[in-house]
Amino acid sequence: MAVTTPFQCLTLSLLLLPPLFITAYFFTQFPHAPEIPYIHPSLASLPRTSKSWDIYSEDFYDGGAYVSLPFGRRTVRRLIIFSTHVKVVLIHGLSVPAMIWRDVAPALASRGYRVLLYDLYGRGYSDAPQVTYDASLYATQLALLMQHVKWDKAFIAGVSMGGGIAAAFNHHFPHLVDGKVALIASAGLIELVRIQSAHLPGYNPALASSLRDGPIRGLNSAFKELGASSHDVLLIWGTADNTVPYKYAARMKALVPQSRLITIQDGGHDLTISHPDTIITALAGFFRAKK
Repeated sequence: MAVTTPFQCLTLSLLLLPPLFITAYFFTQFPHAPEIPYIHPSLASLPRTSKSWDIYSEDFYDGGAYVSLPFGRRTVRRLIIFSTHVKVVLIHGLSVPAMIWRDVAPALASRGYRVLLYDLYGRGYSDAPQVTYDASLYATQLALLMQHVKWDKAFIAGVSMGGGIAAAFNHHFPHLVDGKVALIASAGLIELVRIQSAHLPGYNPALASSLRDGPIRGLNSAFKELGASSHDVLLIWGTADNTVPYKYAARMKALVPQSRLITIQDGGHDLTISHPDTIITALAGFFRAKK
């Protein structure tokens, strides 16, 4: 029967068009097959004549080793083991790798702590996967490292963005936190930042993604969760910090009411470098105190 009336034309269109649209959508919008993210190399790829080796060599800390993780074929961890069973993880911030703990880590180890340091994805001697650098990525990186070294839990200390990672880690893996979390506002060492930016193709994208998606903002709920926990929390802040101003100490205290604040007068945003003795004393006392 020929289609002659407008009603018949409309009816036929309603019958034919939806399957055509669905078929077209299927072929144009069907997700691509999953791909393994591209991995940019770390500082380890640079020649030993590079200035980076003078500033932050591969053997900067004793006991270093490379670990293969899902998003980094050569992710490095630094492990310093002494006599006690008290374990401490130190997390660096946005731009400067684990060398920011250069004075603090050996001092804690000499006091008997087992100290784990590592470079975040895209920094230092850790590869830079072409992925989104959000809180979950960083928290999972640490969980995998702890699994590799067979640590069931540890005290956690984070500097600047590392504090956000510590909060996110507590949110995702609370069973791996051994009841103590220290948060320090610290970063810096511009020279090394420039070397990484100039020579490592994955460094700038990692930083850009961290600024856009990473644990530097939007973690109110994670810090509130830390505040609702039974963990002891230590805050260390400098009054002259221009990167994360001292006023944020009060905001953090409100989110984590059980926290104790140590204020460093005239301290800036590089406290582990500018005031290492104060940081060492504060952390050692905090970790040593019984809950």
